[in-house]
Amino acid sequence: MVFFGFANSPILKQRWRIFCKNKRAFYSLWIFIILFLVSMSADFIANQKPLFIYKDHKAYFPIFISYPEKVFGGDFDTEANYNDPYVKKLLQNAFVIYPIIPYSYNTIVMDLDSPAPNPPSFKHWLGTDDQARDVSARLLYGYRISLIFALILSFFSVIIGVSVGALQGYYGGALDLFGQRFVEIWSGVPMLFLVIIISSFIAPNFWWILALVLLFSWMSLVGVVRAEFLRGRNMDYVRASKALGSSDIRIIFYHILPNALVATITYIPFIMAGSIAALTSLDFLGFGMPVGSASLGELLSQGKNNLTSPHLAIVGFMAVAILLSVLVFIGEGVRDAFDSNVR
Repeated sequence: MVFFGFANSPILKQRWRIFCKNKRAFYSLWIFIILFLVSMSADFIANQKPLFIYKDHKAYFPIFISYPEKVFGGDFDTEANYNDPYVKKLLQNAFVIYPIIPYSYNTIVMDLDSPAPNPPSFKHWLGTDDQARDVSARLLYGYRISLIFALILSFFSVIIGVSVGALQGYYGGALDLFGQRFVEIWSGVPMLFLVIIISSFIAPNFWWILALVLLFSWMSLVGVVRAEFLRGRNMDYVRASKALGSSDIRIIFYHILPNALVATITYIPFIMAGSIAALTSLDFLGFGMPVGSASLGELLSQGKNNLTSPHLAIVGFMAVAILLSVLVFIGEGVRDAFDSNVR
């Protein structure tokens, strides 16, 4: 009920109107929503498997279920390769609905007219990379991985950062003193060197990278939350709550934390932008996602390694620049809306 009341508050509505007045932030939010929805639907937009097949009065859904080639009249018990000319011939009399991009992020295109990488064409909108994979398909899946990574990392960063800052600011004393020294020391540890050391004996994957980046990303929120709690714990309403016998947990969650979250919300888009930049950098240097994974950093690396195919560098740069710019513009709009003197 507290959250419903907060969502319906006139102050929040006024802040939303202020955010909408910032046209750059407002349109950036819509661009982000479109990018998020399109990337989350990557399996239905870019996939080598058809969405639907109707053959011999039977319906098939290859995108959800793996069918052996024998089901369609082939010779093998293994899953059908729908880009194989032989399988296409078996399905020529069937009703087939293909995705807009008939390639997945790891599909090797076998019928190229020239050696890979190939420039953009009507068949491959953004061209192919040096391993004959469709760049537009890899871009969609790379966006999806980056956005999921950013959202999960931001969620846990907020939980850890707010918790640490709240405990330091509310209780103060030795806890605050030693907590601040720990944050100062830990913030000086170079994340890149730590990732390089760990990747030398552990194969990096999505969750390992998420955990490593999370070790450092939460610290950006500690300072602002700590300051809010240091200020809030001396307020008259907090002292009155203590005099009435309210527990520390109730005071933290119901009286001080809502005010601290207002300042925290403004940091979330910037944390997301920083997490995407970190993942892209690690992938570019070869310490990120496993080999073959679709990622924005790998696409930039392709551009660096294939200077004679400028479309790879242009696509990679534009993809990263648009996503990070959109998040920064959203963050600026949220910051201005919450920094305004809304009464």
